[in-house]
Amino acid sequence: MYIHVYMADNIPKPDDHSPEAFQFPCLCAAIRRTGRILTKRYDSYLKPSGLKVTQFSMLANIIRNPGIAVSELADLLVMDQTTVTRNLQVLEKAGHIRLEPEEKDHRVKRVDVTDLGKAKVSEARPMWEKAQSDVLRILGREGIDGLLGRLAQLGTITDA
Repeated sequence: MYIHVYMADNIPKPDDHSPEAFQFPCLCAAIRRTGRILTKRYDSYLKPSGLKVTQFSMLANIIRNPGIAVSELADLLVMDQTTVTRNLQVLEKAGHIRLEPEEKDHRVKRVDVTDLGKAKVSEARPMWEKAQSDVLRILGREGIDGLLGRLAQLGTITDA
């Protein structure tokens, strides 16, 4: 597959940037594209469970952080709160989570995984593990560690 590379001659560059920065594809676009490819791969493995990898990850994070506030979950996942809320509504409708207003401040919603949600995560975990193994086979342990180490330099990376 070909990714178009914009060379320094094709686009204007500020004087304070090195020409080397324009000799490779837009990293943001390439990493976002890679993220979509990985998402499709994981989703295909998880399909029999009825969960998407985003839902699996969200449920796993809530299980690890019972009673987490929606805003805290958004921070943990580095996602916009409205996006998290939209995803939680789908999980709530399916009976996988329970949203409860906080007693002291009803604007704050706390999230817990239901027994049905825990069972769904248990069902999906082996499928997720196969996806993990597939990526490990392709990239290798050293490749994954190196990639995550480098990406961590851009910001915090949390577990799925």
